[in-house]
Amino acid sequence: MEWPAATSTARPSASQALLLFFLAATALTLTTAQNVNIMVMHEVENEPATSGILAAIKYLENTGGATIGIKEFMALKKGDDVEATVNDTCAKLDAAIDAGKAPHIVIDATTTGLLSETAKSITRALALPTFSASYGQEGDIREWRDLTAEEEKYLVQAMPPGDILVMAVRDIVETQNITNAGIIYDNTFVMDHKYKSLLMNLPCRHILTEVEATEMALRKQTKRLMDADIVNYFVVGSKETISRVLDAATANGMFGRKYSWYAVSKGKDDIQCGCENSTVVYLRPEQPTKNRIGMLQRDYGLGAKPAIDAAFYFDFTLRGIKAAALLAKEGKYVNFKYVKCDNYDENDPIIRTDMDLLGALKRVTMEETWGTLTWGGNGMTFPKIPLTMDKFMILSGRTAERKSLGKWDAGMPGALMFTAGMDLTDHQAVTVYRVTTVRQSPFIMQRTNEDGKIEFYGYCIDLINEIKQIVQFEYEIYEAPDGKFGTMSENMEWDGMIKELIEKRADIALAPLSVMAERENVVDFTVPYYDLVGITILMKKPKVPTSLFKFLTVLEPEVWVCILFAYGFTSVLLYVFDRFSPYSYQNNKERYKDDDEKREFTFKECLWFCMTSLTPQGGGEAPKNLSGRLVAATWWLFGFIIIASYTANLAAFLTVSRLDTPIESLDDLSNQYKVQYAPMNGTSTMTYFERMAYIEKKFYEIWKDMSLNDSMSPVERAKLAVWDYPVSDKYTKMWQSMQEAGLPTTLESAVERVRKSTSSSEGFAYLGDATDIRYLVLTNCDLQIVGEEFSRKPYAVAVQQGSPLKDQFNDAILKLLNQRKLETLKERWWNQNPEKKTCEKDDDQSDGISIENIGGVFIVIFVGIGLACVTLAFEYWWYKHRKTPRITDSGRVVNVKEFPSGDVQKTNFTSDKSNFNTEYNNDGYDIAPVGNPW
Repeated sequence: MEWPAATSTARPSASQALLLFFLAATALTLTTAQNVNIMVMHEVENEPATSGILAAIKYLENTGGATIGIKEFMALKKGDDVEATVNDTCAKLDAAIDAGKAPHIVIDATTTGLLSETAKSITRALALPTFSASYGQEGDIREWRDLTAEEEKYLVQAMPPGDILVMAVRDIVETQNITNAGIIYDNTFVMDHKYKSLLMNLPCRHILTEVEATEMALRKQTKRLMDADIVNYFVVGSKETISRVLDAATANGMFGRKYSWYAVSKGKDDIQCGCENSTVVYLRPEQPTKNRIGMLQRDYGLGAKPAIDAAFYFDFTLRGIKAAALLAKEGKYVNFKYVKCDNYDENDPIIRTDMDLLGALKRVTMEETWGTLTWGGNGMTFPKIPLTMDKFMILSGRTAERKSLGKWDAGMPGALMFTAGMDLTDHQAVTVYRVTTVRQSPFIMQRTNEDGKIEFYGYCIDLINEIKQIVQFEYEIYEAPDGKFGTMSENMEWDGMIKELIEKRADIALAPLSVMAERENVVDFTVPYYDLVGITILMKKPKVPTSLFKFLTVLEPEVWVCILFAYGFTSVLLYVFDRFSPYSYQNNKERYKDDDEKREFTFKECLWFCMTSLTPQGGGEAPKNLSGRLVAATWWLFGFIIIASYTANLAAFLTVSRLDTPIESLDDLSNQYKVQYAPMNGTSTMTYFERMAYIEKKFYEIWKDMSLNDSMSPVERAKLAVWDYPVSDKYTKMWQSMQEAGLPTTLESAVERVRKSTSSSEGFAYLGDATDIRYLVLTNCDLQIVGEEFSRKPYAVAVQQGSPLKDQFNDAILKLLNQRKLETLKERWWNQNPEKKTCEKDDDQSDGISIENIGGVFIVIFVGIGLACVTLAFEYWWYKHRKTPRITDSGRVVNVKEFPSGDVQKTNFTSDKSNFNTEYNNDGYDIAPVGNPW
């Protein structure tokens, strides 16, 4: 029925006025008693909506409160053709209008999507009073976005439970400061429109995905979320869906302190899963105190699941029909003009000024089945249904413990209300980053702790621990599988730590990693945490052999033996010649009695003479006989030559080592061929020399192309024609030499080759990072740094490209720099390193001869003094215990005795005693009968 509008503006007569009053009274009577025509638009897949709407209609028919007239049902199915849906809807509306049974209200139970928007478009265009239960917050329903104030009165939306319950996810994310979230939902919740609005304006990276149908696909789905660095998970769905997802997560090892799990359901059952060891915070609707649902299920067929959805659609339909009945009773449809689809003119939109469906809906009095509606305009009207919040701890598929944490009070925003002593602090996912590293002392080292576990320590470990205190995270560290820092091959493929970052197996690369241009193309670097570090040379420290008797090594042992033999032989000759020569002192003492120096060359004196003749003091008085003097002169000539030769050889011996020019720079290394050199394979040092050789080659090719360019004039080409090679090939030759020498694969093998060097001018030199080499020198006394650093680059921490960790780490490193903690770390791991060796001072040849080389001379002094002391003791003993007088002469022995007086005549002797001095002294000297050795 179409209710005509009064259009006449002429003053009525008395009879006309009476007639109009009669018609108005009749119309009011008809309106009060008329039926409410409804048009229901719902989706076939939404069983709770269908069940709730039918139950509400049946309830009204049985209990009264509103008389329902014509019921038009538009059953929509996802995937239906939009044009066909519009045509079918318009056909039913036009038919109802033509039959005078146009709907007083449209009950729109569509959820979301294109068909739902189509329904909104029709109801808005035709200005039909509509009560919608579609999903969407303010602005989500596109066709109802820009409603006028009058349109908002009759185009009314109320959010279903599934649209408000998921807002608990937002409140948990905000309360827990969650920065990443994976949300898995099933068909019991409509989440298509929630991707942007659910966590809008929250700093949380999230992935919203519908649960897969098969178990294998579900495992892959959860694995993809884990690979995307998601550690906070929300399962929004039925009890069965929650169990399936938790089982898949158990299979993928997604439980533990690194992960946190939440579940939101419309049901009332507890969680059941085959989880080995998991903790889940479970939110579900608080059950109504009255068992109204049980009565509705029993008497009116409200049996669809979830029960909360069916109850909502029951109340939603009941409220809508009662509101339409209230408007009809108030005569709001008397002047209501319906427009058929065929008569709709976009340029002349329909304007309703006296249709306040919203006010009527608010004025309806009814008993709510499950939660009361909170009014707040389209996108802000929702049922007030609190959620209980419990923590389930599941071990081996059974609930080991259940704690009631509190409730979530529904709202936008809602509120988490915890019971006394309860919160979600211990349920926060600990942010655990995967750190890849490469061992290099003292930055990254490895040891076994007291528990027998392998752990890393060093400068970088202390650094990441300091950053951890600022940024608040945990980390798991592992060594890069190939033990390399990261270089790019000719096929544009990376290895080492850089590969781990590119393939997202690691979040952080922590090591003394040099910042390089090609690396910055694929990863991000933080600000440097260490000074500029270059390349330098490691060589074996020349070990100058020391000997206390080094002065004896000037002559070969055979020469010393010959000298000793000559010394002994000459001494014997002097003794023999002096003993048998008639002109020697001992055989001709009368002749030399007036000489001031009288020296008898006994064998002892001969030994002493030959020894002292070699000293600057001289040997003293020479023999008197000519033959002895010839022997002495020969010995002096021999001694002069030997001493001169010894002195010259000693000077040369000490000077030769100074003439050996050591390698002191990279240029010295490149200009020789005896010492091989190479960097470690796969390091930035290797890349440096490889690139420098490549650059020289490119420069040469550019020069060659320019000099051979036919398009240039002869004069220009002549300017480029030179006899000398204009581009240095220093690095090209060095790179060739390195390849011929062979690049060591590990630092240990490189150091071993250095130690095998025979001298500073032959062997192997290692080129590498200055910090590597400085630490080797710090902990080894047989190695040395050669030359200055070159190609200096900073060390920095690398993260995945585009990672938010870059800015966080930058702030942390700069804060540590301002607090001078980086200097403290450097002091701890360099100057105070427990592995630091205290080495002996290098033997600098410019400082002269060291005590280690000349100390034997002092030993000779002490040995001589010792022999003198022993001799003195022997002499003292001889004097004390061997004092009996004896006369010993090599020519004769004279015995002196007294003869008896009776034989004087017989023997022609006088009676006087024989006088020894008178008898044997013909020279007039007094001779003692007994010689005193002292």
